[in-house]
Amino acid sequence: MKDVIELRELRVDAIVGVLDRERRRAQPLAFDIDLQRSFAQAAKNDDLTKTTNYADVLTLTTKVAIEGKFLLLETLATRVAKKILDFDPAIKSVSVSVRKLQPPVPEDVATVGVRTTLRR
Repeated sequence: MKDVIELRELRVDAIVGVLDRERRRAQPLAFDIDLQRSFAQAAKNDDLTKTTNYADVLTLTTKVAIEGKFLLLETLATRVAKKILDFDPAIKSVSVSVRKLQPPVPEDVATVGVRTTLRR
């Protein structure tokens, strides 16, 4: 299958991290999500009901991030991926990357993050 729905740079402020300052205040995160699923019927008939509504996926991702208050980005990415697979059985695989946009390190790095891919 070659169809992929791409969601890029979803910005969410959420608590994630192990440092005291990360536990006290939400920080900016960015998500990239790839949903592998056929959308041939949706494209053929211009029919939203034959594909995954990406607005719902964005809302789900935001909710998991804000409510989770995870210690690890790894946990956050995995939980989002599992929730997305549970949300729509037509999705064959999902890749989720999440990055801290202001990582709490002294080095000059733009972002730090993780990526996971889950398949049915």
